[in-house]
Amino acid sequence: MNNGKKLKAVAYGEVLWDVFANEKKIGGAPLNVALRMKSLGADVAMISCVGNDEDGKAIKNYVQNVGLETDSIVTSDAFPTGLVTVNLDEKGAASYDINYPSAWDKIVLNDLAKKKVQEADVLIFGSLVCRDEVSRNALEELLQNDVYKVFDVNLRKPHYTYDLLEHLMKTADFIKFNDEEILEIASALKSPFKTLEENIDFITQMTNVKAMCITKGGDGAILFWEGKLYENSGYQVKVVDTVGAGDSFLATLITSLLTGKSPQDSINLACAIGALVAASPGANPEISDSRINDLMNL
Repeated sequence: MNNGKKLKAVAYGEVLWDVFANEKKIGGAPLNVALRMKSLGADVAMISCVGNDEDGKAIKNYVQNVGLETDSIVTSDAFPTGLVTVNLDEKGAASYDINYPSAWDKIVLNDLAKKKVQEADVLIFGSLVCRDEVSRNALEELLQNDVYKVFDVNLRKPHYTYDLLEHLMKTADFIKFNDEEILEIASALKSPFKTLEENIDFITQMTNVKAMCITKGGDGAILFWEGKLYENSGYQVKVVDTVGAGDSFLATLITSLLTGKSPQDSINLACAIGALVAASPGANPEISDSRINDLMNL
């Protein structure tokens, strides 16, 4: 897609603090994707909003220090930086209590944000940011651009409707689900099918999307790309927490595919990095090439 040049990506949506029992870590699905894409060599800008508070300043400083462009992260005097309480079960699976309203619910586009999307190869966005009309309207404006659009379905009850999800799917060039999400959405849209493969076909027929992936937790993932299915059965790790694992999976998959790697190599690498994130605390651990190679060559 980018003819060997550095991939230019923009992530749009929530930046926030994930609050665990004993600590808090910077997160938000679009930011997690952006950070992993940056670590993989992409040129990445983040469009969001933080509060005029210590939490917001800390996020901006962190994002700047890791090399993401922050001029399109605006500051709100009226709303606080987002906080999410993360609850982990005995298997490390996460559930979330998401504060509302937060600054990222009220994203207002500046000229630089608009320019970044106009110049980008790929725009990554999710469904959670659409829970508020202000941020949803800003996203709708960005989606008018001729850019490769990646929709990261991120179902967080009660912050979505099926009408909204259907609309966003129809705007996308690529959709990322987990296995529970695609089955829930397909059922809501009156799919008669039960298997992932049948519902991949159902969603493509309904939305005209050309590519998608479905993560299956420890069982790997399925990729639909250029009319063919590719699979990886997963890599076995001891799960610490699942926060951010799907985000790193998506970041790796999209970066690999859009820089010309083969679909099978792309999904293999994405599953490995997603597994290593799940085996580490927090959403954005550093992962060395040696750990990736060791896991993939077991």
